[in-house]
Amino acid sequence: MKNSPRLSFLSVKGVPTLSWSSPKPLNLRPDLVTLILLIVGLTIFGLGEALLIAAGTGVSPWTVLAQGVSQQTGWTIGLSTFIVSMTVLILWWPLKQVPGIGTILNAIIIALVLEFILPYITTPEDYIFQVLLTILGILVTGLGSGIYLIANLGPGPRDGLMTGLQQQTNLPIAWIRSGIELSAVIIGWSLGGVVGLGTVLFAVLIGPSVACNLFLLNKLFGGKET
Repeated sequence: MKNSPRLSFLSVKGVPTLSWSSPKPLNLRPDLVTLILLIVGLTIFGLGEALLIAAGTGVSPWTVLAQGVSQQTGWTIGLSTFIVSMTVLILWWPLKQVPGIGTILNAIIIALVLEFILPYITTPEDYIFQVLLTILGILVTGLGSGIYLIANLGPGPRDGLMTGLQQQTNLPIAWIRSGIELSAVIIGWSLGGVVGLGTVLFAVLIGPSVACNLFLLNKLFGGKET
């Protein structure tokens, strides 16, 4: 059964190649516009993460997983997060993913955005507005993901896992990403992590959000899928 035209973004497979895309991820001398749009995309991504945190409806699926690992091992949440991230990066090898400048800047820029922007975003008092802020954060994160992934200068750990699995399975990005996030939630929850409504919303909607933004950027700027 095919998706309706309005939901055709759910069938997106692969990251499109646009005018600002680097010819290869491991590119130490990218075009200036490519580097700028990489930074813009990661900044928007970080803003989306800040909105999700400020909403206060539940931590991200990967934080739930880190919580679960922490519960089972006695490690700190910081160490658990690091171990989870390193494990994901190890999984890149069989998936033939290549790191790049974007992989490094992913961690740096998002951390800086959270550091300097999060204090200025207040948590709404009404729960309905907290949920709406969560959904806004998911949409903004998806937009940032689309812009920086198209730059093709190396994905972050989770995005690399997403693109790697997509290339190996040829399944739509929306389903691959949602499957990854839901797996992180289920494993983390089973290990003792805490799940909130925002966690579930993120796990279910981030895949379609990323795919939708890749689809729209491709339509707007006339690229083609790789």
